[in-house]
Parts: sequence; C-alpha cells; structure tokens
Amino acid sequence: MEALKLSGLSSNLHIADSRTPAGFPSPAADYQEEIDLSKLLHPDPGATFIVRVKGDSMADANIPDGSLAIVDRSIRPSTGDIIAGTLDGDFTVKRLVKAGRNWVLHPENPFYKPIVITEETDFQAWGVITAVIMDMRK
Repeated sequence: MEALKLSGLSSNLHIADSRTPAGFPSPAADYQEEIDLSKLLHPDPGATFIVRVKGDSMADANIPDGSLAIVDRSIRPSTGDIIAGTLDGDFTVKRLVKAGRNWVLHPENPFYKPIVITEETDFQAWGVITAVIMDMRK
C-alpha cells in the first residue's frame, strides 16, 4: 500500500438532482447541482490521505487491487469500520470488528482468515476509509 498526497482537488463536478437508475436516464433529469470533490473526498486536509490498495483481501467490500482508498485519521475507528493501518510493520486494509474482549481484522474475501489482535500483535490503526476510487475499465 502506497500513500498518496491529495492535491489539485479544486474541480467542481455536476451531479444529477435525482438518483440515477442503472438503466436509461430519465429525460426529466435536466437539473444538475454542483458538488465539490475536494470537500467530499478531502473534508479535513490535515487528517486525510489516500492509499493505493494492493491485493484482493478486501474485494468483497468493493475495494479491489489497485483502487485508491481515502483515509480519514480524524475519525476514531469503531467496530465495523474499514480501516487502514499497520500490522507487524506492513500496511493493511481490513474491517475492524470487536469480538468479545478482542479486536479482529476481518478480510472481505473468504480465501483469507481473520486476524485476532493480541497484546503481542504490533498493530496500529491509521484511520477509517471513507471512500474508494477505482478504475471501472480494468
């Protein structure tokens, strides 16, 4: 996982006023509002960064290999959040779950096993993943 700097997100994009079905668009949907991607993806510049995800352990959470995950360090991780952090010196992205007295890092791919965080585990949660950007052409 490589950390990327958020910069140059000053563009506003138009967004349709209604939810768009995955079929044909409504001809009545001619009103568009603007959204500011920098505010949406980068709400706290001092606490937000991007990591490029490597591997397929989070594929079932729609975080495929090569996607960009927006990480907000200002959010305190809680059970059910998908987090970015370090595990025994390596970067990781996993779902954080409280199981009894333990915290567990759950992959979102049945080919991987959950990792129980113990007192001996070198683990640090860096922040909560708030959005994912992926190239749909791959």
